[in-house]
Amino acid sequence: MSLPRAAPDEALQTPIPKESPAVSDGPRGTLTEDAAIAEPKSLPRPLCVDLDGSLVKSDTLFDALWLLVRRHPAQLWRLPLWLARGRAGLKIEVASRAPLDTARLPYNSPLLRYLQAERRSGRPLYLTTGADSALANRVAAHLGIFEGVLASDGVTNLTRGKKLATLESRFASFDYVGNSTADLPLLAKAHEAMLANPTRGLLVALRMKRIPVVRTFLDRRPLPRTLLKAIRLHQWAKNFLLAVPLLLSHNLRPGSIAAVIAAFFCFSFMASANYLVNDMLDIESDRRHPAKRFRPFASGDLSVSSGMALAMLLAAASVALLPWLDRAFAFWLLLYILATAAYSFYLKRIAILDVLVLSGLYTLRMLAGGAATGTFISPWLAGFSSFLFLSLAMVKRFSELENLRERGGARTHGRGYLVADLEQIRAFGTASAYAAVLVFSLYITRPDVDALYAHPTRLWFVVPLLVYWLNRVWLLASRGELDDDPVIFAIRDRISLAVGLCVVVVALFAI
Repeated sequence: MSLPRAAPDEALQTPIPKESPAVSDGPRGTLTEDAAIAEPKSLPRPLCVDLDGSLVKSDTLFDALWLLVRRHPAQLWRLPLWLARGRAGLKIEVASRAPLDTARLPYNSPLLRYLQAERRSGRPLYLTTGADSALANRVAAHLGIFEGVLASDGVTNLTRGKKLATLESRFASFDYVGNSTADLPLLAKAHEAMLANPTRGLLVALRMKRIPVVRTFLDRRPLPRTLLKAIRLHQWAKNFLLAVPLLLSHNLRPGSIAAVIAAFFCFSFMASANYLVNDMLDIESDRRHPAKRFRPFASGDLSVSSGMALAMLLAAASVALLPWLDRAFAFWLLLYILATAAYSFYLKRIAILDVLVLSGLYTLRMLAGGAATGTFISPWLAGFSSFLFLSLAMVKRFSELENLRERGGARTHGRGYLVADLEQIRAFGTASAYAAVLVFSLYITRPDVDALYAHPTRLWFVVPLLVYWLNRVWLLASRGELDDDPVIFAIRDRISLAVGLCVVVVALFAI
């Protein structure tokens, strides 16, 4: 079956009406179970549009659930009680406690443009969804193109057969836009069936039942690329710190090398699971950010249900590697999980404390690497890494604030910083950078360095390299030319890579 497709593009930013009318009466009034409204036969055939996964690329119930976890975690114990009243009862309770910003939902751009064109031509459009009516009405008010809304009301969950029965009681004939197998009964009865980001299961069912499709609106990125972006594969570069204690000990043995490789993947899998959870918690705030709104969950390119399954799979893979590693490593991994969970749920909103946690996680990686290989961690190495990574955590916050200032903002969303804090953050960060250089300089003069290096004085060439790179990072941040994440910047920046190579060469000549 050949399905005509509309070309996908970037997320469409829909304008917010100055006065969003309440969708309750008039020619665009809300359709409810109590108001039996039939379409006059003189009007064009109505087009009924599903919300979750169709008009909006994500599932609004899952989005709202993670927003509830983020804002009101103490309410989670009520979920079984709400669900006992049925899915409609769950939806109304979640929607009332975690209202989504309808202006920033990830709308299906090709579909939305088509609906706007149809509305201009005089065709009546109806938003028909299993989502709670409060959210559906706010979406309709924001877009301003729907004649009415059919939605769940806290008692009736308007999906599948119930939605079909309601539409058939309202309209003599209708067209329908859906995306999942739950929409199959409606697509089968529709005069014209249309799809928006259809699931593979729906496509198979349509072919088996020989249901023709007149239009398909695709707006999603390729799945492999989306998954790699979601697990933040580039962030695995941080976990090379696990190998630093072993490399600095100059005691490379096959068993230790195998242990550090296993530790690397164990830590990376768990870190990716944490990134997935963190991004699901941050869906609403990410949609307010000019760059983060394109993250897989915020943009709707990856469903929250898929993200939850992927996070559990990665966590299971990480745990499966633990029997091959020392028990002390398991302790540091557990501490990492607890610290990142506390950061995701609460600590990221507390200024200064958030960057202390972030910098501490870098040092924790080295402690975990030392535990995996049985390598002693020098206090000098711990001190150097603490100051160095505190500076990098500070430069990340500084860059976010600098970019916010250029956009005319005053306060970060979901963080504890103001644009007015820029100069103070700069002072903290640059002081930490020079403290790291000082600790490294003092370390070179230690007597125990002579036991590891035949020419320890050559390590002094590392000092100007560190000073140059750290000053350059802060200079670029002050100019607004630094990516929000210094790790991404270092991986992509040729000068940073060249400086790193020079440090390695100096260390080799010092041995």
